[in-house]
Amino acid sequence: MTRAVIFDMDGTLIDTEKYYRIFWPKAMAEFGYAMTDEQALAMRSLGRPFAPQKLKEWFGEDVDYWAVREKRRAMMRECLEREGLCCKPGAEALLSYLKERGITTAVATATDLETTERYLRQTKLLPYFDRIISASMVERGKPAPDIYLYACESLGLAPGDCIAVEDSPNGVLSAWQAGCRVIMVPDQTQPDESLKKCLYARVDNLMEICPLAVDF
Repeated sequence: MTRAVIFDMDGTLIDTEKYYRIFWPKAMAEFGYAMTDEQALAMRSLGRPFAPQKLKEWFGEDVDYWAVREKRRAMMRECLEREGLCCKPGAEALLSYLKERGITTAVATATDLETTERYLRQTKLLPYFDRIISASMVERGKPAPDIYLYACESLGLAPGDCIAVEDSPNGVLSAWQAGCRVIMVPDQTQPDESLKKCLYARVDNLMEICPLAVDF
């Protein structure tokens, strides 16, 4: 049986990933840059130092990643305060299922800890988790394996005893490189042939994970 299931948050448990796709280009436009939809998708779950490097690669050394990021955060925060947060279908039911069976659960997210805890409180998911791990706790964010290695260490488990649930390529690569069994629930894009090789399973919705977690 699985010893633990470690979840990404944005786009996996909470329906926020679509907003990053909208507001990265909008924030870039505020600074005079034109970000494509493909570039916005590539930013999903991309942590430091990779995100600042990626913007400089695309737009030149003068781009101020942190200023753009803060503008994106402000625009997204205003939107979410207006529209509210929604869980992905099946999120609470899956977490309840795992809790009833004594399976440890954790979050490993690119989002900062304060925002993560606020989102999980607002969606009433926070009580289901044994640990909350933010990329701010490790040296390198996704797609580096640091956050999943740290999450497994914090839980006292080997990566091979853990399932990681992700929705984006950067998250999948992070968990796969750490040695976790990766289940992808695609949100904004489907896995390409290269990414499929990193997957233990690909499912259409969170509830399909129930038998996979028990039979692992």
